[in-house]
Amino acid sequence: MTAPLVFAGVVQRGGFELHAELTVAPGEVVAVLGPNGAGKSTLLRTVAGLERLTSGTVRVGDEIWQDADEHLPPEQRRTGMVFQDHRLFPHLDVRENVAFPLRSSGVRVRAARQEARRWLESLELDHLADRRPGQLSGGQAQRVALARALARRPDVLLLDEPMAALDAGARIDVRAFLRAHLREFPGPVLLVTHDPLEAMVLADRLVVLEDGRVVQEGPPHEVARRPASSYVARLVGLNLWAGVLRGGEVALDGGGTLAVSEGATVEEGHPVLVSLRPSAITLHTERPDHTSTRNVWRGRVAAMEGLADRVRIEVHGTPPALVDVTHAAVTELGVDVGAEVWLSAKATEMEAYAEGAPRRTETTTL
Repeated sequence: MTAPLVFAGVVQRGGFELHAELTVAPGEVVAVLGPNGAGKSTLLRTVAGLERLTSGTVRVGDEIWQDADEHLPPEQRRTGMVFQDHRLFPHLDVRENVAFPLRSSGVRVRAARQEARRWLESLELDHLADRRPGQLSGGQAQRVALARALARRPDVLLLDEPMAALDAGARIDVRAFLRAHLREFPGPVLLVTHDPLEAMVLADRLVVLEDGRVVQEGPPHEVARRPASSYVARLVGLNLWAGVLRGGEVALDGGGTLAVSEGATVEEGHPVLVSLRPSAITLHTERPDHTSTRNVWRGRVAAMEGLADRVRIEVHGTPPALVDVTHAAVTELGVDVGAEVWLSAKATEMEAYAEGAPRRTETTTL
């Protein structure tokens, strides 16, 4: 069956409540992101049947998996699960691991092994067929786990932090592997992850959970360009400020103002979010008097961190900001923690948009 997955309900566990509405179309990959405790795993486990809805429904097409009257057991839900720790049976070789879900559903041994071999060949894993999990690398084990999940021909594929336990090299390998093969899966795919790159590369749509609620969803490029909360901004590496638009400038909640592009499509007097790339801010050791840039403000260096080809500088000011500069620029300017600096940024670099997420009481710049 190829049909959409629909989750619309509430899950209560102790003092925590997940309240979400989500539809995943056939062939669509939806990545669910959020901080620890946001409800990501609760959502995935409820779809799998490992958690119960307090109210609402989980269904695939017209088949009810759970509502007020029905609770389909996990073993009767046609889901394929891929966990971060693989969960392969150590006493079985790769072929038997892939065949296991088929055999447990009643397929005869010979037919299950033939189907397992077909999947291993399809995913170019047949050379690993006779190995035990202990003889596999982390990346190989995770690819076998995907083969096992797909072998039972699930209606829905669920991926729970599939690369969290892998080292950097294996993560790149498995990410490319997943990207190639998820596109061939005809059903809905739900991916839970903490990794924004993983989500951007693999997903058609992002859903962001915070405190058990969906705070933002949309195509990866749109979420990255216009974050709706401090968490999302931090995830994609942007500065984010909240304020109110007045006369072409945004009066920030935390004090100070920022000039924004005249093309900003936000009504005067309305709450607005302003995002800005750290690399779009210029760092100065003295006030830049001879500049046409409208946004100039003072701050003090609070922290510095090397990030491969650049240095990220946290500046406390009004507003506070993250600034990305080259290593050469740090040496040339001679800045260090505690130094007083000036920042400047063009109004045309500011992305101003209506605030769509629930208003936060604090203003955090990332």
